Amino acid sequence: MRLDRYLAEMNAGTRSELKKRIRKGEVTVNGVCIRDADHQVEEEDIVTLGGEEIAYHRYEYYLLHKPAGYVCTLDRSLQVTELIPEARKDVMPVGRLDKDTEGLLLLTNDGQLAHKLISPRNHVEKLYYAETDLPIPEAAIEAFAEGLELEDFKAMPAKLQIPEERKAFLTICEGKYHQVRRMFAKMGCEVLYLRRERFDFLDLSGVPCGEHRLLNEEEVALLKKHCEKTTD
Repeated sequence: MRLDRYLAEMNAGTRSELKKRIRKGEVTVNGVCIRDADHQVEEEDIVTLGGEEIAYHRYEYYLLHKPAGYVCTLDRSLQVTELIPEARKDVMPVGRLDKDTEGLLLLTNDGQLAHKLISPRNHVEKLYYAETDLPIPEAAIEAFAEGLELEDFKAMPAKLQIPEERKAFLTICEGKYHQVRRMFAKMGCEVLYLRRERFDFLDLSGVPCGEHRLLNEEEVALLKKHCEKTTD
């Protein structure tokens, strides 16, 4: 690929800025100063900018503790991607959390893995903590476990725990539009606060609200392993 594109994809600057820096002799490839932005480089080449090595990585995987007020769509303000300014421009949320929901959100540019993680066929568990306006009926536990009938679909069996009458932990394996809120509404309760606590084996440990971290290689490998039987 072109040298300026390589650097731009690694968020080293805009293409126009990078071309100027390349012409000024601030870039080396395998120890050789390169002043041509069209110079072709490979992913395994050693590229430096201003003396700092810019390693190329095709895919990025982030865990974000999403705060309320941010959206997962790309056509509105306060997008969750703004919370990870160093991420590649093609990094996108894996599924969605609505604007008022907090909690664990994965983001990546690995489209194949993202598709498999949100596919109900893989039964990837998501754990939510919810607070409601009214006491949650005990009957909700069995109703959720059997698979709740909503207006446009039947939810897959879900596990509900009610530690306090207006607080609950809900584990689901899918993520339809406003699904958790709609499930509680079906039982006569409005969700006042909602936070995703866990996605598969990943949780929010050590990640304050509004902060993020990169997934390590072992975590990425385990996510892929959980989805390796998917054929779609």
